[in-house]
Amino acid sequence: MQLMWVSGPTGRVRKISITLRTVAIAIACMAVFLIAVGGILHFVGLRIAIEARPDIARAMGGVLTQAEQDKIEEGYRVRLHQIQEKLEATASEILELQKAKDRFMDMATPSAVKNLAPKGDGKGGPLKLNTNSKTQTQDLISTLDASLQDVSEFKKSVSEITDLWHRQANWLASLPTEIPIKGGFSLTSGFGLRIDPFTQQMARHEGIDFSAPVGTPILASAGGVVSRAGWDRHYGNVVEINHAEGFKTRYAHASQLMVRVGQTVKRGDVIAKVGNTGRSTGPHLHYEVMRGGAHINPSNMFPRLAAK
Repeated sequence: MQLMWVSGPTGRVRKISITLRTVAIAIACMAVFLIAVGGILHFVGLRIAIEARPDIARAMGGVLTQAEQDKIEEGYRVRLHQIQEKLEATASEILELQKAKDRFMDMATPSAVKNLAPKGDGKGGPLKLNTNSKTQTQDLISTLDASLQDVSEFKKSVSEITDLWHRQANWLASLPTEIPIKGGFSLTSGFGLRIDPFTQQMARHEGIDFSAPVGTPILASAGGVVSRAGWDRHYGNVVEINHAEGFKTRYAHASQLMVRVGQTVKRGDVIAKVGNTGRSTGPHLHYEVMRGGAHINPSNMFPRLAAK
């Protein structure tokens, strides 16, 4: 297709050939021009809206002013600060629980084995998180990362404390610190020198006597393995149990034995019943505690808490 027209006084004929390629080029040029004009208008309009009408700016492109961005970041920081304050309060509570646990362990641990108590390898002191207010120039992502690290360290500290508590409690439960008789009883003879009830002479008493009715349950004062369960002419029906840390306990004058040699027992298990067998003047439990072949005053193995 061609367009022809006459131009000028000379009547010169001009013509343009219109092809598909020509049309495509013309359309492309027009499209580029329109896009450029549109982009310029959008940029100029957006800048005007940002300065004059932020609400229009948000509607046009979701753009926030610097003041609004700062306000949002400040809101984040306030929330982070609140989280950190709560973590600090929780850390303080954990510290108080640690102190309470230490006081309990001090009361519950026999003086003879205090130096053997499990020790923690963690670091002490309350958790102090970073609660300083941030300036507008600081990176919010860095603040979030720091808070996340604080939380991770806090969880690690709590885990270490909990593990130590369990280890100490399990260790304490393995020692003969439980009262070895269930129900009502009275102490009729203590540890050390006394007048022998049969000879009326001074003699050494290597345990303590719990007076109670025949059939009263006798309990294992700690978990362990039964090393002796049978008859003895002095002790009557007697049970002996080997415990952790080299401890051994002896339960004498029973009317009935409930365990056998080699049996594993737990703290508080019924191992025998009170009787009046062997060298005995009446129904009672004769209870001894030994360690490394030496006798220990059983009263020193009972927690001070139990005596109150």
